[in-house]
Amino acid sequence: MRINNNMSAVITNNQLLGTESSLADVMEKLSSGFSINHASDDPSGIAIAGKMQAQIDGLGKASTNSSDGISVLQTAEGALNEVTDMIQRMRELSVQAANGTNSDSERETIQKEIDSLLEEIDRVAETTEFNTINLLNGSLDNRTYAEHATRMQTSNTVPAGLYTLTITSAATRGTAGGVNPLLGNATATALSMAGTMNINGYGVEFTEGMSREAVYEAMRDACEKGSATISDPDENIAIYSLKYGAKADLEIEFSSKEFAVALGFPEDQITEGAIIQNVGVDAVVELDKTSPSMFGPQATTGYDGNHITVTDVDGFELSFLAEAGFDATTDTVTGGKIEFNVTDIGSMTLHVGANKNQNMEVRIAAVTTEFMYIDDLSVTRVNGPEDALDSLDTALNYVTSVRSQLGAYENRLEHTTKSLDTTEENMTSAISRVEDADMATTMVEYTKLNVLEQAGTSALAQANELPQLALQLLQ
Repeated sequence: MRINNNMSAVITNNQLLGTESSLADVMEKLSSGFSINHASDDPSGIAIAGKMQAQIDGLGKASTNSSDGISVLQTAEGALNEVTDMIQRMRELSVQAANGTNSDSERETIQKEIDSLLEEIDRVAETTEFNTINLLNGSLDNRTYAEHATRMQTSNTVPAGLYTLTITSAATRGTAGGVNPLLGNATATALSMAGTMNINGYGVEFTEGMSREAVYEAMRDACEKGSATISDPDENIAIYSLKYGAKADLEIEFSSKEFAVALGFPEDQITEGAIIQNVGVDAVVELDKTSPSMFGPQATTGYDGNHITVTDVDGFELSFLAEAGFDATTDTVTGGKIEFNVTDIGSMTLHVGANKNQNMEVRIAAVTTEFMYIDDLSVTRVNGPEDALDSLDTALNYVTSVRSQLGAYENRLEHTTKSLDTTEENMTSAISRVEDADMATTMVEYTKLNVLEQAGTSALAQANELPQLALQLLQ
């Protein structure tokens, strides 16, 4: 029997301290709800939980990003709905203007509303914003750079890279005159005879003795109504069709061949019946299908005057408006070559994942009157209402296509949002199994340790009494 070293008390105390330590851990788990409160609790588990928590937080924010993207698309689509209504209204007005019961003044009144609607479309395109980001002016479309070309547009399937073509022959307009000065000869100051002139179906009368200025003014007004344009008064007289290409017909009919000559038109241009007929031609384009140009072997070109479209498989489409008169003949530097640098810069990048580069690119094409080719719409010209109907139908298809693309983006983002939310939910469940405390099991452990602590305390009290027995040996 020893009194200096009470081993029973030492052993009991050590056991009690271990029980208290374990009980403290269990109490921490019960109070925090986590099974891992310190790295020492589960070194591998805390590493796994840390990565999973980063993913969960990222998924939550990505879901918010997707919802914000849907809001952007809904804002743009709402504005395009109004643009569609305005195009429909202009089409309705064009049908009204096409009726023969309307006078010139009534068509001009109709044109005023059309002009106002065209301005409003451009205003909507320039001012529709989300968080100060412009949506419909083309700033969210991929950038394409080139010289001698404007209104460049690419479909979503056009890869970034260089595309080279050569305009071997520029589109032309139907032309009349261009040789003799106005009124037949350079010294004439007044018209020598009376007559009529009909430009593309719009007629104008001239009286004998009209001054050069009055004749020019009448011809200029007739050209404006007859879908044509006239050269400056100080130049040799020349009348051109307003448009370029194979659709740019020009027909001028005079009351007599002599009257046409009196106005200054060359006699060799005037056919029997005192008519000058001419038509423009479309541009001729050669695609460079050799490296580094990226046009495919099946790429083809389509023409509407200077409006050139290149198409290929898989929905490839590159369209642009070529500079008037630019071709291999007039361009002495590159021989009519145009190089398009198509980039993947400019679209809106939506981050829809928990990790880097998990993005979705959203492109919104420009919806301006210029890009829809209705910026020069006029129902006051001869055949203007019919031309307007053609242009507006094309513009309506264009807007519908843009809206369809926005709808596709929106549906995709809705599925993306649901997928992100579901993944976040499942990962939260997974991390719960790693780091959350099982309260039932932990409570059982707590009860056991609590009993052990009470038992240990009692045992330690008994062990501390053992040295008292030594006194009985000393009596």
